[in-house]
Amino acid sequence: MDHMAAHTAPEPAPAWRDTTLTPEARADALIAAMTLREKTAQLVGVWVGADAGGDEVAPHQHEMGPAPDLATLLPYGLGQLTRPFGTAPVDPALGALSLLRTQQRIAAANRFGIPALAHEECLAGFAAWGATAYPVPLSWGAAFNPELVRAMAAAIGRDLRAVGVHQGLAPVLDVVRDARWGRVEETIGEDPYLVGTIATAYVQGLESAGVVATLKHFAGYSASRAGRNLAPVSMGPRERADVILPPFEMTVREGRPRSVMPAYTDTDGLPSTADQALLTGLLRDTWGFTGTVVADYFAIAFLATLHGVAEDRSAAAGQALAGGVDVELPTVDAFGQPLFDAVVTGAVPERLIDRALRRVLVQKAELGLLDADWSPVPAALAGADLSDPQALRGLVDLDRPANRALATDLAEQAVVLLRNDGLLPLRDPARIALIGPNADEPTAVLGCYSFPVHVGGQHPGTPLGIELPTLREALAAEFKGSELRTVRGVTVDGEDTAGIAEAVRAARWADVVVLALGDRAGLFGRGTSGEGCDVESLELPGRQRQLMEAVVDSGTPAVVTLLAGRPYALGRAVTGAAGIVQCFFPGEAGTRALAGVLSGRVNPSGRLPVSVPAHPGIQPSTYLAARLAQAGEVSSTDPTPAFGFGHGLGYSEFAWSDLEVREAETGTDGAFRLAFRLRNTGTRAGTEVVQLYLHDPVAGVVQPVQRLVGYRRIPLEAGAACRVELTLPADLAGFTGRDGGRVVEPGALELRISASSTDPRLTVPLRLTGPARALDHTRRLHPTVTVHSLPPAAVP
Repeated sequence: MDHMAAHTAPEPAPAWRDTTLTPEARADALIAAMTLREKTAQLVGVWVGADAGGDEVAPHQHEMGPAPDLATLLPYGLGQLTRPFGTAPVDPALGALSLLRTQQRIAAANRFGIPALAHEECLAGFAAWGATAYPVPLSWGAAFNPELVRAMAAAIGRDLRAVGVHQGLAPVLDVVRDARWGRVEETIGEDPYLVGTIATAYVQGLESAGVVATLKHFAGYSASRAGRNLAPVSMGPRERADVILPPFEMTVREGRPRSVMPAYTDTDGLPSTADQALLTGLLRDTWGFTGTVVADYFAIAFLATLHGVAEDRSAAAGQALAGGVDVELPTVDAFGQPLFDAVVTGAVPERLIDRALRRVLVQKAELGLLDADWSPVPAALAGADLSDPQALRGLVDLDRPANRALATDLAEQAVVLLRNDGLLPLRDPARIALIGPNADEPTAVLGCYSFPVHVGGQHPGTPLGIELPTLREALAAEFKGSELRTVRGVTVDGEDTAGIAEAVRAARWADVVVLALGDRAGLFGRGTSGEGCDVESLELPGRQRQLMEAVVDSGTPAVVTLLAGRPYALGRAVTGAAGIVQCFFPGEAGTRALAGVLSGRVNPSGRLPVSVPAHPGIQPSTYLAARLAQAGEVSSTDPTPAFGFGHGLGYSEFAWSDLEVREAETGTDGAFRLAFRLRNTGTRAGTEVVQLYLHDPVAGVVQPVQRLVGYRRIPLEAGAACRVELTLPADLAGFTGRDGGRVVEPGALELRISASSTDPRLTVPLRLTGPARALDHTRRLHPTVTVHSLPPAAVP
């Protein structure tokens, strides 16, 4: 017995390693074993490789402090790793190996063996060298196709997870209020229902791959004064409740994201990063969100340096933590020594540290990062010989054929045909003049968060990493029998007009002109669209309008094409161009999709997610306008758009008929029911986008004249028809009433079954009866749209 006692029994594994326990129980056990230094270390990230010099990719990055001393920091652990792939160009396999080794170092350095959670940008695809560049979110909105966006996001998530990334900083749920704002390209559109449904699909796709989706920017970032980045927001509580918040509410409920990022801005003097009513009261207590709230880059320090509501970083850290922020990004700053000191002095209670830490550790447990058998080797490197890094080059493909097929489908579905006088599709013209600054520019299809623009531009000479055919190359491939002449005419934003004369000569030589206009994506003034690239008016950048008008007036039929990040006023082209085709930074497959629409290989089905203005200075303006915001005799300015929200043409015609109203009157707790027939009367297969708008003629508070409450893409073969059945819950008529609560009121309504916000096809008077009914966050959010194919015998 004494001999047996001499052998020391193995110590039992700590409770936080026990995978049979709930993540919450494991987190609690780990918190109990941690020192204060170890606790705060889990609430910060580290941005390896970033510095305060050069062209920054985050606001005020030039003010970033010195890089932390990892030898001092890592023994306490680390919460996050910031952008291991998106800081500098790196072969994906070598990046995965570097991340693997960094994680080994982090886990080995702290006494609990806990790795960091790695996050990346993934707004228009994984922001890494060689990864698929998908269309920007404004194109997702133009496609009106949540299912396709969900598939794209799942593919992005699989690529992220395969190389060891756990969290993606997307999607953006900001509703466009002023198109002068530079980040319009990152949004999904100007309607909260469209934004909410598309963003929910993206979150579902990303989370299905095991990647933490991050909703941003919560809330009101896009409503800044004059469309200026990081400017104050002055909207009232009703606009916030009915326009800005619904996409977040829908996505939290239906997408189940595990992270939220507060907005940089302050609303009515209260910064979102320290807004306890928003981040805790609404997000957590009312909506039931249980994930982590991660600060936007440097946003906690901004409470002191930009907002002026905190005396120093210690006070800023205390305010953010009390408000509900759990993690500081991108690198250790206010949540480092300043927060530690604030807890030691009693300025910040340690229970707030524990509250945030519990959320962080629960998430790490869910991701497997607290498991005893956790391995830093990502799936992409499983089974590879890691002893020879150079042999790994090219091993990981982040632009696989399946990815490119998704990028192609989305790009094609997002092209919006705004105008067509019958010239399109082009019928093998003998001579094509391709004119404009985006005619022969590979990156003209990319937004500011696509890697070649976001990071690659800071590394001259680095290969693009993906195939980006120019519009010239795409047209040459599409129209093999046509002679193609290319003239730039002007630059995107330069003032030199000397090339316009040559452009006009080329136009007169040609049978048809394709004008290639639009934006150059960039950051903080380095582009005409993108973060920090705000504009004073919606005039086309530089001298593009003069080029466009000169070419349109040349006498040769001209098709205006736009590769842009926002809508622009198009002047005389609205009536003088033979055709107008709008693309919102359509990604690596974008020029082929555009060329396919011009040739007719692709039947366009995109719809505008934002209105196209008739005049460049009418901002802010949105289709979600009350009567007083529309044109009238009391003002000399007219905000009526050239092309309204939801507008888009195709090469097929559709007939809407046989309306059947089954239930036009219902209680405030009931539902309306109706049906109609949709038929493709054209000669080729096409897709119609049925849009449902609700008009409330008399309400307790001012309402927009109409608002989108549902939509459905419906593809039909030539001559085919279907029966579309609609059920609309009365909850869809709800709004924020005079007392600040959401309510459904009795009274008359009108349903507009439409091809766009400016093209109602069937109008149905409806009536709600009974008492006014209060709504909460459990209200019904969607109509039911059921499509039944009709047999050929039923189609006359």
